Amino acid sequence: MSYMMGIDLGTSSLKVSIIDHSGAIRAQSSKSYRFDSPFGGYAEQDPEIWWIACRECIQEGLKTLRTSPAEVKSVGFSGQMHGAVLLDRESRVVRPAILHCDTRSGRQVEYLGERVKSANSKRKIFNPLYTGFLLPSLLWVRDNEPELYGKVTQVCLPKDYLKLKLCGEVVSDYSDASATLAFDVEGLCWSDELLAAVDVPRELFPECLDSSAVVGTVSRRASEETGLSEGTIVVNGGGDQVMQAIGNGVTGQGMATVNIGSSGQVCFQCERPILNPCLSTNTFCSFRRGKWITMGATMSAGLSLKWFTGLLGETDYSKVNDEIAEMRPGSGGLIFLPYLNGERTPHVNPDLSGAFFGINVNTSKFQMARAVMEGVAYSLMQCIEVCKSLGLNASELIASGGGARSAPWLQLQADIYGIPLKTSVNQEQAGTGAAITAGVGSGVFGSVEEACACVVKYSDKVYLPNMENNRNYQDYYVLFKKIYRNCHEEIQQVTALGRRR
Repeated sequence: MSYMMGIDLGTSSLKVSIIDHSGAIRAQSSKSYRFDSPFGGYAEQDPEIWWIACRECIQEGLKTLRTSPAEVKSVGFSGQMHGAVLLDRESRVVRPAILHCDTRSGRQVEYLGERVKSANSKRKIFNPLYTGFLLPSLLWVRDNEPELYGKVTQVCLPKDYLKLKLCGEVVSDYSDASATLAFDVEGLCWSDELLAAVDVPRELFPECLDSSAVVGTVSRRASEETGLSEGTIVVNGGGDQVMQAIGNGVTGQGMATVNIGSSGQVCFQCERPILNPCLSTNTFCSFRRGKWITMGATMSAGLSLKWFTGLLGETDYSKVNDEIAEMRPGSGGLIFLPYLNGERTPHVNPDLSGAFFGINVNTSKFQMARAVMEGVAYSLMQCIEVCKSLGLNASELIASGGGARSAPWLQLQADIYGIPLKTSVNQEQAGTGAAITAGVGSGVFGSVEEACACVVKYSDKVYLPNMENNRNYQDYYVLFKKIYRNCHEEIQQVTALGRRR
């Protein structure tokens, strides 16, 4: 029997999923890690941490599979998007990778904005100019670490580094490349115009191919380090948003997902690239030519709950779910702004901080936990509203990520959005999507759509919106938006004070 492996490189963990040709998950493994924040607003990771986690997870997955490694036909990838991995001429890492949630490059974003003001440039980028994307991070290194920048001969995205370690090739895909601000999203190529405008050599950037393209085979050294057979097919993969959509069976026009991972996204499938004149949403290429996604993103979704429960020392999420399931909408008059790392949609503002409004002497820790969940959902509701204004609609949403494992969180989302939610049976959608592309690349499946029809199955439970709760939430949602309008300048000032060194 042939097996396909999906490697999902996240911000806080790496996961490996091994599936068979029917889509059954035969082995899974994971390893957690943290990112470094040496100064306020910084977010970095040493790529070697990813490779160590990758080796260990592959070894554990193969041990669980209990068959010859030669039966693993191919490996595919899903990866955290936007991050900047900088390599020298020997393909060695020059400095720690700068991650998507890093906010240090504000001045570089301003500089980039001055250089790409034309409407033609906007039609190439299709995305807001924001900190944490690869190009502004690269410009920050050029401005602040010129000695290191002088060593850089290649740049790539996080998951592409793992492919390099497995097969020795630096190759990227359209979905991840289009999330760098250096890529022509409609033309499907690195933009000579954009790069020339900021004096960055085009030669730094790798070749780009479809997500199911074969990019190499596992080298002898990687085989010795991981346990995979030498010669195992290595398939390109894609950004985590595209891979989790595939893992949820969401590949066609009119289909959409809502994801609560460390960050959160509402993602619509499109047959054409959609330009938002306000540039407050993201439009990226999808898993092959002729397909795109448009999405709204909130920066601190599951991260907000993880932060809050960490403060409490509460690690039993089942207890949190049980407590909040009994509460009424609004958490006793609390509103939480989930802006722990700034916010992307709709505010495009990296200089925000989070806040609770409405705390009183009777406020309980579980009310605050529910308010965190509601605040994240309000932020995602704003993403839905912006996407609707662009003509994007869906009759249901497929929920994924860690937030999809909380029944109360799923229900309050349905109540706030007024849209039914359902979930796939498999809880590791990004890894499954990566394994599906591995199967397509190695010929096990004829296409991504064919593979999804075979692999993806949905839970019988559908979370239908309670319209009475929906009406109650409208009052809170109006206030949620009003608080930002009235207080965002003060929030920015507090954020700036906190970042003083």
